[in-house]
Amino acid sequence: MAHDSSIHRLPRTLAAFDQANRQDPRTDYDEAGRVVPSELLYAQRMSETLHAFYPDAPETLQLAARSQHIERWKIPRNQYPMDRKGYLLWRSQLKKFHSNRAAEIMQEQGYEQEAVARVVSLISKKQLKRDAEVQVLEDVICLVFLQYYFAAFAKKHTDEKVIDIVAKTWRKMSGQGQQAALSLPFSSGSLEIIKKAIG
Repeated sequence: MAHDSSIHRLPRTLAAFDQANRQDPRTDYDEAGRVVPSELLYAQRMSETLHAFYPDAPETLQLAARSQHIERWKIPRNQYPMDRKGYLLWRSQLKKFHSNRAAEIMQEQGYEQEAVARVVSLISKKQLKRDAEVQVLEDVICLVFLQYYFAAFAKKHTDEKVIDIVAKTWRKMSGQGQQAALSLPFSSGSLEIIKKAIG
């Protein structure tokens, strides 16, 4: 029975993450034009992109990808000073919050402490560039941003700011991640900005 329970634990836990993200009061449109809670859509895009980019991802990496932004709306950016220091503090608090929520849900679903600790480590981005799976997670985060959120982001900011953000994003990615990014279906305007950023 324990074996049967562990087989179903991953889909059950992903569903529990989704149930938490379904409470997001903010909404977005999915690819079919349906209105979906924003973080639920983001989490599912993370899982789909991970599956396409790294189909052999272990269970802990699948869990980290799905819960990487879990309940993000609960800590709004405007609770912190609107400067670089405030931004970094906000990001630091978010990592702790997402890690703790993912850990709580995993424990409720019967995961051992070792698996929980691994997911916490992945979400916390410890050992980026040294831990291959943390790098995969970072690549997937960057790919999701570039594919689904970059065009809207670019409309709200100056070209200079957008080029700077893309350059920073590019530096975080592995060579394999960068190759995957270049194959995304960008508009000609977006592609031009990306080429300037990485050129």
